[in-house]
Amino acid sequence: MTSPHPHRRAFLQAAGVTLALPLLESAGVALAAPAEGEPKRMLAMCFALGLHGPNIFPKETGRGYTPTPYLQAIGESLRDQMTIISGLSHPEVTLGHASDASFLTSARFPGAATFRNTISLDQFLIEKLKPNTRFPALVLGTRGGSLSFSQAGVRIPSDSRPSEVFAKLFVNGSASQVAAQVRRLQEGQSVIDAVLPSAKRLEARVSPPDRERLDQYFTAVREVEERLLANQEWAKQPKPKVAYQPPKDVKDPNDDVGRLKLLLDLIHLAFQTDSTRFVTLYVTGSNAVQPIPGISMEYNSLSHHGQDPEKLEQLAVVQTRQMAAVGDLLTKLQSTSEGGRTLLERTAVMFGSAMGNASSHNTKNLPIVLAGGGFQHGQHIAFDADNNGPLCRLYVSLLQWLGVETDQFGTGKGTLPNLEAVS
Repeated sequence: MTSPHPHRRAFLQAAGVTLALPLLESAGVALAAPAEGEPKRMLAMCFALGLHGPNIFPKETGRGYTPTPYLQAIGESLRDQMTIISGLSHPEVTLGHASDASFLTSARFPGAATFRNTISLDQFLIEKLKPNTRFPALVLGTRGGSLSFSQAGVRIPSDSRPSEVFAKLFVNGSASQVAAQVRRLQEGQSVIDAVLPSAKRLEARVSPPDRERLDQYFTAVREVEERLLANQEWAKQPKPKVAYQPPKDVKDPNDDVGRLKLLLDLIHLAFQTDSTRFVTLYVTGSNAVQPIPGISMEYNSLSHHGQDPEKLEQLAVVQTRQMAAVGDLLTKLQSTSEGGRTLLERTAVMFGSAMGNASSHNTKNLPIVLAGGGFQHGQHIAFDADNNGPLCRLYVSLLQWLGVETDQFGTGKGTLPNLEAVS
């Protein structure tokens, strides 16, 4: 029998431990809402204040395009390692800056009172591939914020201080610190162990739809348990040593480009040491005047240029430096060997913005660049600038290349036309 008025929230309790369960419909239990082989990797970056379209999109399509200023800043030597894509967006993702939350999820209507996000591309990859690395993913942001969201649509906090990211990746703790970390992990595991038997007993007295929900929930709990067990083992293993001076955090709080460069350096090291396979980087907006010669206006003001020539000139200077930093990362990945191939060949780097025109907060015709990975590059793929294709079709292409057997992600079904995977 199903109650028409189920309780909004219920819990399992055992030995003083409480665990919320998912929303169920049944009466009385309506409850609240590996390094072997050739590892493949992904970095996804979003620039919160946009990338000025005319400075990144070539006028020509196909392979014979003339490089734009931002592509020149990335580096002509990388031309055959990149694909520029125009005419893509997420359907019904609007409201300007709020769209950043949907950049890697495609969840509709961000910013609305009823908005609920979905799982981001990187976390979906972790769920499907279960990488055997010290960190399943790195979630980074130049000023906080995050592109990564859990299966439940909860934002995953980012790391933004390069010194702390370096320590997390490469600095070993003392014996007592390692032991304390293992204890914390064991305590987290004991929470699961304490409540799971009680949860399983619910299966006998719930409806078939609820039984399916519980099965999905138990699967997720088991995956958390597996991660906790793996993390215990990683906590006991020495961290890799790198020939890189531990970074000092940028002293000037306004220096967003300097902070970006340091984080990109650490991403290269994280991939090189196989400390993680998946990284997201949110290049957050700023109201600061960037400490760059010739820049006199706040970065956010520059992004709202309204076609003002002086603002456009200064905006180009700031964003050219950002693109040069991305080019430096791609060059380092290209010059790093791994198993007879370059790290760039094994790493798909996707970057762009959730706004096609940051000046008007327009979320159509997003600036998107894909570099590296096993794709046939060296071209500008242009879809209809007014009637955009779904960006998630690119994500499906990435998922398939990375080894996930799926034909759909978010609002995209099928792979991106004209983007050929070759390895």
